[in-house]
Amino acid sequence: MKDQTPFGMSLRRAIERRPGLKRWLLPLYEAVASVVIAPARFTPVAPVVRDSLDVKRYMMLVIVALLPHYGFGVYNVGYQALSAAGRSPDFFRALFIGLKAVTPIVAVVFMAGLGWEALFAALRRHPISEGVLVTCTLFPLTLPPTIPLWQAALGISFGVVIGKEIFGGTGRNFLNPALTGRAFLYFAYPAQITGDAVWKVLLPGSRAAVDAVSGATPLALAGGLERLQEVHAALSEGGYPLVKLFLGRYPGSIGGTATVLSIVGAAFLVLLGIANYRIILGCLFGLFGTALILNRIASPESMPYLSLNPLYHLAMGGAMFAFAYMATDPVSSCHMQGARWVFGFGIGALTVLIRVFNPAFPEGVGLAVLFMNVFAPLLDEAAIKMRLKRRVPNV
Repeated sequence: MKDQTPFGMSLRRAIERRPGLKRWLLPLYEAVASVVIAPARFTPVAPVVRDSLDVKRYMMLVIVALLPHYGFGVYNVGYQALSAAGRSPDFFRALFIGLKAVTPIVAVVFMAGLGWEALFAALRRHPISEGVLVTCTLFPLTLPPTIPLWQAALGISFGVVIGKEIFGGTGRNFLNPALTGRAFLYFAYPAQITGDAVWKVLLPGSRAAVDAVSGATPLALAGGLERLQEVHAALSEGGYPLVKLFLGRYPGSIGGTATVLSIVGAAFLVLLGIANYRIILGCLFGLFGTALILNRIASPESMPYLSLNPLYHLAMGGAMFAFAYMATDPVSSCHMQGARWVFGFGIGALTVLIRVFNPAFPEGVGLAVLFMNVFAPLLDEAAIKMRLKRRVPNV
């Protein structure tokens, strides 16, 4: 269906003829038309120059890459709930429990995020940006399944309004909006976003079973070891071998634990030209390099976390998830090719340093991405100046 159909033209004329309605309803009409109605403006004759990737397709492909995380996350939430209750982890039963826990969070996040985007679009008289869809898709995947719904709405509101809209909207924000909302929830409501109890949905009558088993996440377990303990043996005894960590079948955020899916998603986005491979490889180099240096300086009397194998740093928590989907944000990351390597390396290095030396924030990668977002313009400026110095001066 095209925009020049009688229905599309009559609806648009009805909105444009009434200034009061035009101000508030035209952005909503444009948003719906962008999805279900083909544009009326097109090139009628050759030559026709087309770009293979517009903004809408760019954003939709990121959402497509995130869909497997939702599928796995729903199952894992139900699986962990059944395991904590001491029940058989039936696949369909786990899916039902996961959907019951995750669906309200996703619905609330989208209603709040799209509501704020529509409000600012109407006030500023510009079309609704597709970028809010990616933000609303990413944000629930970083949350625990037990988070109160009002906090999920507050977090996405903070991320969209404070992290993006006050700077002018999509394309002008210097921080990743989804991570901005996640960091706000962490510092404002730490009891509902941290600890061992928030990562598992408790079924009726399952509290005794939860108290009987260790509920510590692998990050909390590795960071809480006392001196002279072997970190790899402790993780294995706690039920977190390396293979299980890569597969993501342990308590954690809704969609960020499956490192394998994050690697596949990163490859998908790089092959399609959406994510820049330099940032992702820089993150991996920074993480592995920093972890190896800490391994070299570790001693039997030092913190056990110092001797943790770099592969465990990659597999635990949401490190690879953030490297693939948040560090590569085209707005808040670097744009110069050389600066992208430094930007990614800083994220990977800071992730390890925050995890090891800041027990109050066991994950680390979220703060690392936000910290490097702040320095991204400076890194781009330095890369531009270095390139200009290499130019041959005009004679």
